[in-house]
Amino acid sequence: MAITDYLAASDITSAINACKAKDSFSTKDFFKTVGLSKKTPTEIEKVFTILDQDKSGFIEQDELQLFLQNFSKGARHLTVAETRGFLLEGDADGDGKIGWEEFSALVKSS
Repeated sequence: MAITDYLAASDITSAINACKAKDSFSTKDFFKTVGLSKKTPTEIEKVFTILDQDKSGFIEQDELQLFLQNFSKGARHLTVAETRGFLLEGDADGDGKIGWEEFSALVKSS
């Protein structure tokens, strides 16, 4: 399963291009531009499954750092500040990782 099974390649390109500069990544802007915020809960869950590289049921800090590369192989890594901000924004229960429900809530708040 590929991310392009759920999101348009043109939307992915636009979202990646919008955050090429370091420290320019915004979860809300990214989710809107890539079209994820308009997807069904099932489609969001499928994307979450792709982002959960180690299949732990959570997206941890190391996976967040590589977040953009899940959408485009040549994309940059998120900076430490961007990764920390993403985690703080998405980790509602404070356990240091983002679960499916937290991810879904973050996407839907975009």
